[in-house]
Amino acid sequence: MDPLDIEKLFVKSSLIPAIIQDQSSGNVLMLAYMNQESLQKTIETKETWFYSRSREALWNKGATSGNKQIVHQITYDCDADSLLITVDSKGPACHTGEETCFHHTLYQGKDPSFPIIQKVASLIKSRKQEANTDSYTAYLFREGIDKILKKVGEETSEVIIGAKNQDNEETIWEIADLTYHILVLMEQIGITESDIKEELNKRHLAKEGK
Repeated sequence: MDPLDIEKLFVKSSLIPAIIQDQSSGNVLMLAYMNQESLQKTIETKETWFYSRSREALWNKGATSGNKQIVHQITYDCDADSLLITVDSKGPACHTGEETCFHHTLYQGKDPSFPIIQKVASLIKSRKQEANTDSYTAYLFREGIDKILKKVGEETSEVIIGAKNQDNEETIWEIADLTYHILVLMEQIGITESDIKEELNKRHLAKEGK
């Protein structure tokens, strides 16, 4: 970030809000305030630093808890008076131990679909750790890699059949099944969603560079 860009952020106020977002899940983790010094330290250290309005002092997220936030990107809004910072979160963002500070629901309409992959992956991980349960996921882990690969192959065939039949409802159903089994496979062999996103991002950047 250019020094002139940093200076113009603090023309209206010496403090600006900073929204912290998890780069992997997309979840909004917290909102805090930064002054020019804390923003500069954030850029220099690649860790989030904030200004505490109650203590009137800088603080480094995770300095005492170990729940560091490693900065991936810093952007600012069209009015140049707030920040959006995407991070790799090394632990819960909230002092209560919750992943995000925004864990109280004031109103709930239709359940948002964007975190569903993370929720399913988290459930799969827990099922692997509890392999003696009666769940289908635990059964797959007990059976091992060959069984999981067999199911991936079967579900891939089902997707092909649904698409060939031009049956969108069936195809959606089978793609969801395939996605679930792919997530089980990823957990079994130690591949994370972030690994896939990083690979896709590298390919995207490579094409943009051409």
